[in-house]
Amino acid sequence: MNNTLRVVLSLMVLAAPLTLAQGNDPNELQFSDETSRQQETSISGNMTGMKMEEHVSSAMPSPHAGSGTAWQPASVPAYEGMWMRGGWEFMAHGTIFVDYNQQGGPRGEGKAESVNWGMLMEQHSLGKGTILFRQMFSAESLTSPHPGFPELFQTGETYHGEPLVDHQHPHNVFAELAALYIAPLTEKISWELYGGPSAEPALGPVTYLHRASASELPLAPLGHHLQDSTHTSFGVVTTGLVIDRVRLEASAFNGREPNEERWSIQLGPLDSWSGRVSIAPARNWVAQYSIGRLEHPEALEPGSQWRETASVEYNRPVSLGNWRTTLVWGRVQKLATDAHLNSYLLESTLNFQEKNYLFSRLELVDKDELFPEAPVHPWYRIGAYTFGGVRDLAHERAWQFGLGADVTVYSKPAALDAAYGWYPVSFQIFLRMRPGRRLDVALTK
Repeated sequence: MNNTLRVVLSLMVLAAPLTLAQGNDPNELQFSDETSRQQETSISGNMTGMKMEEHVSSAMPSPHAGSGTAWQPASVPAYEGMWMRGGWEFMAHGTIFVDYNQQGGPRGEGKAESVNWGMLMEQHSLGKGTILFRQMFSAESLTSPHPGFPELFQTGETYHGEPLVDHQHPHNVFAELAALYIAPLTEKISWELYGGPSAEPALGPVTYLHRASASELPLAPLGHHLQDSTHTSFGVVTTGLVIDRVRLEASAFNGREPNEERWSIQLGPLDSWSGRVSIAPARNWVAQYSIGRLEHPEALEPGSQWRETASVEYNRPVSLGNWRTTLVWGRVQKLATDAHLNSYLLESTLNFQEKNYLFSRLELVDKDELFPEAPVHPWYRIGAYTFGGVRDLAHERAWQFGLGADVTVYSKPAALDAAYGWYPVSFQIFLRMRPGRRLDVALTK
């Protein structure tokens, strides 16, 4: 099978969960705006599929919108299909980017590639609570095979047994296989239990793949491995309480990064742990602080890590759109070397006049893995500043097709000029495909 055919087949696999959302009857799916969605939820409040929403106020974040158990603001618009069968509520969503990625400077390269993921969710009542099953898949191991996506100054994981530098690794085929159970204890207190063989511990903000403020940016943040890289961990158990607008969580998980076999599940001992406190003070706001100890996360680095993160997410509905912004701080302490690395991210996407998007991502990140062959590994403060936009070419009831582009410029110490050039500039041109902007509601018996 040649590479072109493999790419086409993999994109078809990713598109399948999204197509399933349409069902067999084209009249079954009806789009609604945010107000209509709330009305539908209220009308169907006695239906088993809505119990997960009943245990909290309608102003609370939805368990469907984030990643793992992480919260996003309740006002974040949905990009998913939803339909019901026999007391089950089914949902499907995902995104496919097909792009040309040109990274600048002497260590840059150009590559045609695809960033992609698809997710299925199934929800049903169970006892006094509700259970939600989630499966997330990615074909990136085919659509951007190793060494992955070119990205200046990016580090983390391995390729052919060597540290991966200036590339973002492709994500695993089985990015999430997990279940979430929520049971109300009182009117304002609920108990939650989450986990699975491929899941996300309570550590960090909503991962960038699901974050509303990053919805138009194909590439991962440079601070990914200091902030939210545990979004695919092979073995996770999380439990917690939601007390009014506050969530308290603790996780035991396998802290090792996935290896180069992107199609396999590499279970390990649950020897790492984390804790997170989140608060949703209003419908447009969510904040979190988390801390965790990761045992031997990197295959080629000795020792363990402490990781701390804090983040604030904000979403503001505007006329025919939304303005979504996230501020993240992440810090890693490497116990073997006592290195302390910090990362700072400000990310924002403005959707206006329904079909137009402007976005930016501003980062400052400490990197100590840019020259793995060097006898010593000093850290360097890297700045990456991305600006871009997307215009929807087709904005149908079931699909959005957008054409977009972005450009990234950098700041760095002068000591890196010889390796990276004085002023490297990177850019991308891409086509983005996902379900329609608004939630599809099909309430059938």
